[in-house]
Amino acid sequence: MGSSGVSKPNKGYLGVTEPISWSGPNDFDVIKTQELEKFLADVGLYESQEEAVAREEVLGRLDQIVKVWVKKVSRAKGLNEQFVQEANAKIFTFGSYRLGVHGPGADIDTLCVGPRHATREEDFFIELHNMLAEMPEVAELHPVPDAHVPVMKFKFNGVSIDLLYARLSLWVIPEDLDISQDSILQNADEQTVRSLNGCRVTDRILRLVPSIQNFRTTLRCMRFWAKRRGVYSNVAGFLGGINWALLVARICQLYPNALPSMLVSRFFRVYTQWRWPNPVMLCSIEEGTLGLPVWDPRRNFRDRLHQMPIITPAYPSMNSSYNVSSSTLRVMTEEFQRGFDICEAMEANRSEWDTLFVPYPFFEAYKHYLEIDITAENEDDLRKWKGWVESRLRTLTLKIEKHTYGMLQCHPHPGDFSDKSKSFHCCFFMGLRKKQDAPTREGEQFDIRATVEEFKLAIGMYSLWKPGMEIQVSHIKRRNVPSFVFPNGIRPYALHPKQTKKLAVRKSWLLKVFLLVTKVLLVQ
Repeated sequence: MGSSGVSKPNKGYLGVTEPISWSGPNDFDVIKTQELEKFLADVGLYESQEEAVAREEVLGRLDQIVKVWVKKVSRAKGLNEQFVQEANAKIFTFGSYRLGVHGPGADIDTLCVGPRHATREEDFFIELHNMLAEMPEVAELHPVPDAHVPVMKFKFNGVSIDLLYARLSLWVIPEDLDISQDSILQNADEQTVRSLNGCRVTDRILRLVPSIQNFRTTLRCMRFWAKRRGVYSNVAGFLGGINWALLVARICQLYPNALPSMLVSRFFRVYTQWRWPNPVMLCSIEEGTLGLPVWDPRRNFRDRLHQMPIITPAYPSMNSSYNVSSSTLRVMTEEFQRGFDICEAMEANRSEWDTLFVPYPFFEAYKHYLEIDITAENEDDLRKWKGWVESRLRTLTLKIEKHTYGMLQCHPHPGDFSDKSKSFHCCFFMGLRKKQDAPTREGEQFDIRATVEEFKLAIGMYSLWKPGMEIQVSHIKRRNVPSFVFPNGIRPYALHPKQTKKLAVRKSWLLKVFLLVTKVLLVQ
């Protein structure tokens, strides 16, 4: 199943193709949706009213702060008092908070939009940073000016904030600014275009789904499912928040009158059959008038290499899932198939919602693993070193795929672990297995030592490297997986397949004896 980039005249439906089905819910769908909503509430996916109010207050306070900041900046640049009074900046939200699918304690993705005379380097990352640093409500203030999308991270009254900055070419930012207009990108630098992208994409998604309420419940469900099954992570080569939102939004377009229980089921049905690399798109790609590069595999060779294109709906359209490799796509495809099978069983009353969300048993799924251990001298160094290594781990997956001609498949664990008995330590894991349909040669082994050394060499090129920043990569077998990766440090008792078979034979024999004894007693 795929979707071409050709848009039909849009009459009465949202999306690049007509819906697959206009059908509304039956009684079964209504009951299953109620069960799903109760399940999601019971596992704690919804924040309390008090927390919701606290977040609103923090956002209001942040908006006041940037308004004071922009006036201060304007005055310092010698602009006249009337101009200073008119100077304005504005806070927008995006991501899971703006989509309405955030859970308790989640970060709020925010964007500060400022005028042309308020610079990113000095005014945002120095002046605003210093203002925030002096506030008692602000904690853990951490600027990252050299990130692909520069960001200031901090906690405000306990609420985690990621704050981006967009510097527009306007002298005055109107309070009713509409950032969905393409003209807002005019004369904007690359960082501003990237910073605006999150807000523009989020707003566009909400305009392109037939029912926001059904979209939200379905997306909450799919995000939770992806986290439980270990496929929620952009950096590890799976999918992140925006990718899951786009996939769910497309299903909402294809089944505009369906309730969440049916949308979840159809999600698995559609993406189990999807013929990647056909792109998933919510609307046709606009060329735009500003000349910004957009996703186009016909023109751009690099776009042709993408395994699982999921295209953003706001100009400039791009592939949001370029991190996916053939190995991570395989893992996700297997998970879609499992989800489809469980939904089929649910429709036949042979399964329940909780089965869908059983956590993926990563440390029981493979016989071989790579363990990537990193250490540093102190907490700050470890945080930087970990961020760097994590951002490069995907290249190890790609190198192993390439150097073994796709015969050895990698499954990166999206999380990280730490051995509490060591100071400033963190480790990552990858499951390894031979490609299932590959021809088997007796005693064949893969030697990936040179690949690992090449990866370690590339990691060592870190521009902020300091003494004490170390990395070690080791091959381990299942039985040698360290116990600190398991809940409470307790390894689950696992039987060898031969032991399992012996136990089954013994159980069967005992059952026969029991039945025989029962029969004798009944005869007597």
